[in-house]
Amino acid sequence: SQEEEKRWQFPLNSSPQGLYYKYGHKHLLATHLISFLLRTASKDFDILQMGLCHYYLLSVVLLLPALCYSQFTFTSSRATYYGSSDGLGTPAGACGFGGYGKTVNDGNVAGVSSLWNNGTACGACYQVRCNVPEVCTDYGVYVLVTDYGEEYDTEFILSPRAYGRMALSDKSEELYTFGVVDVEFLRVPCRFRGYNVMFKVHENSKYPQYLAVSMLYVGGQNDVLAVEMWQKDRKDWVPMRRAFGAVFDIPNPPPGAINLRFQVSGSAGLTWVVANNAIPKIWKAGVAYESAIQLE
Repeated sequence: SQEEEKRWQFPLNSSPQGLYYKYGHKHLLATHLISFLLRTASKDFDILQMGLCHYYLLSVVLLLPALCYSQFTFTSSRATYYGSSDGLGTPAGACGFGGYGKTVNDGNVAGVSSLWNNGTACGACYQVRCNVPEVCTDYGVYVLVTDYGEEYDTEFILSPRAYGRMALSDKSEELYTFGVVDVEFLRVPCRFRGYNVMFKVHENSKYPQYLAVSMLYVGGQNDVLAVEMWQKDRKDWVPMRRAFGAVFDIPNPPPGAINLRFQVSGSAGLTWVVANNAIPKIWKAGVAYESAIQLE
């Protein structure tokens, strides 16, 4: 329905991956077949071309399901939700995002267990859908990881808003009564339209002797593996420590504006991204500083 379409927060496009998220595997396969037939129809169909058409069409039919399932395979698990008076996330999440962890992605956030990987999962995005046909939508909800949690043998502990959005428009209350539900999940790219990567100085930082930072609005399927700071006197990059979650820290940072670089693992493999003047000369705890970097 139009209402359910509006509630789906993942920004779609006409790509096969976008169509898959919206309509599922059957629609993705049909889209490829239609595209193939339209291209072939623009040619002159002599007997040889017709034979080739039938051959390649059969190849498409046989190969596409395997390709689609290999690239977009959902994993089975379970999900529950935590208490929240406003239905949003918690600013006290283990990733250390603070207020960002409460409201990012319209409050559709989650804690994870086995996916946590020492905090590398912080900021990752997943499509999660429940497996109760008469209650759940086909597409589920798009969530961002902001916390760690283990409860009732689940992979995801969702914010109340995210949990309810897995349900059909008139079935959310019924879904809440389950408490724990079987789900399927899939890693998807994060999309932050209008936002560049921001470097947030953690509230525990103390100017100028101790600096802790986290990265917000990291788009795509990029996991932040490491952060380094440029030390001008040493003419070298110095590793920062992963203090917890998504927070990296260092004692006695150099004076002046601070250059950072961070290593991400994504579709392009391992990549270092340099952010010059990421943190200003005089920085303040709790403040997020915007960069010119966008990751897709």
